[in-house]
Parts: sequence; C-alpha cells; structure tokens
Amino acid sequence: MITLYTAATPNGWKVSVALEELSLQYDVRALSLKRLDQKQDWYQALNPNGRIPTIVDRSAGDFAVFESGAILVYLAEKTGRLMRETPKDRSQVLQWLMFQMAGVGPMMGQANVFYRYTPEQIPYAIARYQNESRRLFEVLDRRLEKREYLVDEYSIADIANWCWVQTYPWSGVSIEGLSNLEAWLARIRERPAVERGIAVPAPENMGLTAEQFAESARKILVDTSVPEEPTTEGEGEAPTEIGAPVSTPDPV
Repeated sequence: MITLYTAATPNGWKVSVALEELSLQYDVRALSLKRLDQKQDWYQALNPNGRIPTIVDRSAGDFAVFESGAILVYLAEKTGRLMRETPKDRSQVLQWLMFQMAGVGPMMGQANVFYRYTPEQIPYAIARYQNESRRLFEVLDRRLEKREYLVDEYSIADIANWCWVQTYPWSGVSIEGLSNLEAWLARIRERPAVERGIAVPAPENMGLTAEQFAESARKILVDTSVPEEPTTEGEGEAPTEIGAPVSTPDPV
C-alpha cells in the first residue's frame, strides 16, 4: 500500500495518474494548501522541502519519496512498467522526464505568475515566459513527429509532460500549428487512468471562477500582509479547466 500526500495541481496529478496507470493500491491524504499543511513539522519530516506531492511506501518500511519526478521513477522501477528496458531507451525516458522538470514546468509556472497573478502587467516578463513555453512546446511537437509517445511507448515522460502541457490556456500559450502535440494531448486524455488520476484529490477550491482563482493567487504571491495564505508547490500552477469552475487550490 502507498500513501499519497497531494493536492490538485499538475505536479500532484503526475503521481496520481501514474498510480492509476500502474493499478497500485494507494490511499490519498489531501493536503490543504490554504492551511499550510505542507509546512507542518509532521509533513516536513517526510518532505523537507515542504511541497507536494510525497509518497510513503508502506510495503518498503514506510519509505518516503518526495519530488514528483523522483516519485515517478521510483514507481516505474518498483513495478517494471512505464519505463523502457534497454539502457538507451531508459535514458531517453529520463531525458524527456528531466525536460519537463527543468523546462516545461518552471517556464509555464512563471508564465502563469506574470500573465495571471502579478498586480502590474510586465510585458517583457510575460513575453519571455510565454515564448519560452511555446518554444518548449515546439520541441515536443518535433519529437512527436511520427510518434504516438515521447519514447515510442507510453511512459512516465509522457505523464509528466502531459500533466503540465494540457494546462496551456491558463499560461496564455498557443498550441496552434502544433498538430503532433495536439494529437498527443488528445490521445493521452482519452486514457481512463488519466481521467481517474486528474480527479485525485477532490479540489479544495471547487466553485471559484477563473477570475476569483487569479485574485486569490495574486494575494498569495504579492501581498505579504496575508500570512494565512500559502505559498505552495509548483509555482504558478494552473486550474484544471480554463473559463470553468476552477478545480485546483494551488495557484503558486
């Protein structure tokens, strides 16, 4: 049995999607980022960085793993699935996983911050991070030419990248003309385990409009006079559906 400590964010979804794909038994401990659960001593004993997600593998002596990419690798190696077998193929999966961890997530996160949350619009910053996100999308699009998945077979690299890229409208980044990327997004979205995974956990801020979500995030990011509001894992993360009731509590 695995215990998953998480919240409804792209980084959290990476792990819940993987657990669903792998059909592993797990229980969910949804953290309230508003209450700063992720900053509590008991949680930081599991995750010194005070971010989500974290897993505890009860079948391995309560072994804790934090950082979403590290968790994906751990689960893939534990099960022998969602990872390629040969050294070269395994390296490619890890390369594309790191591409998301070091590129797609941070750049989209910063695009979210400057496009949605800062009280003053800074055109240079908005353009900088939106353009870099678009460039990374173009890299993915080229990679997906004549491929269904990033390393030919569906893997943790696809899960990690998809969970972020599918939030592109919130970052204000277009995928127009990126037909390979669009097809890949749709292909993965059709997977039943993905649908189940992105529904975990139940959102904390269900019912907020996109505007209300952005205002809440703006206070968290720039108003130091509201200490009860959290700064949370996955800077600049986005709600699930743009223009619909927001389904994630983790805006920064």
